[in-house]
Amino acid sequence: MTLIVRDPGFHEPTDEDDCAVFSYFCQAHDRFYRHEACGEGPHLIALHCEEHGPESMWPQPLTIMFPAGFEPPLSEAQLSWLQAERDAAQA
Repeated sequence: MTLIVRDPGFHEPTDEDDCAVFSYFCQAHDRFYRHEACGEGPHLIALHCEEHGPESMWPQPLTIMFPAGFEPPLSEAQLSWLQAERDAAQA
């Protein structure tokens, strides 16, 4: 099982950020994540920005399916983005 981690303490990316170098970090195994090769068992994956450190990812498939029930909750910017994406898809 692989879970994507968001945390209120993580950097919230904005359109003004010009970050270019990202990696995925498995918090469960305390090492960078490369297609479940970081260790056995469940994975807790966080986006790691070279400039900002841990960063909240934009909505992932589970958050798009169940945005109201996602823990931790989506930020206002993420909810607005998600609604705009839904509106564009329905147009």
